[in-house]
Amino acid sequence: MNFNLIAAILSTMSLTAGAALAAPFLLAVYYGEPMGGADFLLVMLICLIISFEFKRRGRNLNPETTSLVVREGIAITGLGWILMSLLGMLPYLFSGYMTPLDCFVESVSGFSGTGATVIEDVEVLPRSMLLWRSLTNWIGGLGIIVIFMAILPQMGRNAMYMFRAESTGPTKDRQLPRIRDNAKALFLIYVAFTAACVLTYMLCGLGWFSALNHGLTTIATGGFSIYNDGINVYNNPALEICMVFFMLLSSGSFAMYVVAWRKGWHVISQNTEFRIYLILNVVAVLFIISDLLIEMGMGVLDALRYTIFHVASISSTTAFVTYDFDSWPAFSKGILLLLMFMGGCAGSTAGGLKISRMVLMVKMLRSIVQQKLHPQMVYQVKLNGQVVPEEVLFSAARFFFAYVMVDIIFAAFMIFDGIPMVEAVSVAVSTLGSVGPGFGLEGAMSTYALLPPASKAFACIVMFLGRLEIFTVIALFTPEFWRRRKGW
Repeated sequence: MNFNLIAAILSTMSLTAGAALAAPFLLAVYYGEPMGGADFLLVMLICLIISFEFKRRGRNLNPETTSLVVREGIAITGLGWILMSLLGMLPYLFSGYMTPLDCFVESVSGFSGTGATVIEDVEVLPRSMLLWRSLTNWIGGLGIIVIFMAILPQMGRNAMYMFRAESTGPTKDRQLPRIRDNAKALFLIYVAFTAACVLTYMLCGLGWFSALNHGLTTIATGGFSIYNDGINVYNNPALEICMVFFMLLSSGSFAMYVVAWRKGWHVISQNTEFRIYLILNVVAVLFIISDLLIEMGMGVLDALRYTIFHVASISSTTAFVTYDFDSWPAFSKGILLLLMFMGGCAGSTAGGLKISRMVLMVKMLRSIVQQKLHPQMVYQVKLNGQVVPEEVLFSAARFFFAYVMVDIIFAAFMIFDGIPMVEAVSVAVSTLGSVGPGFGLEGAMSTYALLPPASKAFACIVMFLGRLEIFTVIALFTPEFWRRRKGW
């Protein structure tokens, strides 16, 4: 393990974190906020000091010409996310709004795209702090490593190990020959979608600051809002329609958009995973509308409006709220829980298990049944017209098992910590899936502030597990991972 190389790259990441804080700092100065941006300035100074210390450790090393190995890629990705979360909590801490634990929860929730907040009244926060919350969503949405490689492409040879450690989904294919070009293409599409989203929200009647914040958190599928009542404060059907479009758009694979950019937009209609994702959304809408009409007696237009919005919001793991879905019948809430579990497409900013893994699991089960019936025949699992290697199938199965086990362990821990069973299960699924709200005390109109301290701390670990897809985080806590060994 080349610790000097790890330190050299973490040094640049610390410096980048400080640069990201410049936007809320300038906003605080512009609006003459009480502390005048002093808290952000102090954090920027800390980032500079940390960067200098890491740089000293990694001196005489050029990351651009030094190769990474697998363990170093995993270490940089995992430690980079932890470092960014620790630095990201400092503005909250220095401003004095929350306890240290709550500051860390808010930071991890932001960067992981979970969007669960422990702040019971976000409207008391200054504009600079609100912008920082939204920026943490946006930076973590596409991925800290991907954005870092796109802006400061100096990762050196074999940087794909970091790219793969952070990427979501059963496969980690890249669309362009060079990993640096791939990161740039993903980042450009991410920025373009964000700009289009912000402009659209402004055309729907939102002010520039509100449009900017909600645009950042929509494309990141994070869900942070600058209002306590979230999107419900606008009561704007046109805005909700636009949000549905951008939430579904962000739930598609950004790698798919890179290919569509190069080969034509017909690529999107031919993508099996995205088609199934949209079909599942339509089916969920039909079931929930029927349930609301029959069980709650809700009007057709209201049922249509609220169902379409919340199905898109939950399936994309954005979790914006316009209605308290916690008051819906059990059948509807059960469907929402399934959507939380499945999430969006691989390679998107959405969380969850990912539709591609669900598709592979179903096809794999089907092939196993067929092999039992016809032992002499050879069956192949295909996705998007291509044969899926057995290695990828086993990887999907392993991840499915690990995903379910983490959900069960976290739910059991919260039950032991005093949370009712149904609420514990919903929060576990929601947290690991990077959704945010669950049901009950931590429901649509509530926050995570009511969680016991131990559950909050555990939630931070689970949010990391969900965003980095479990194995990257687990590897960091394995003693063997840090031992010096030939061939690593």
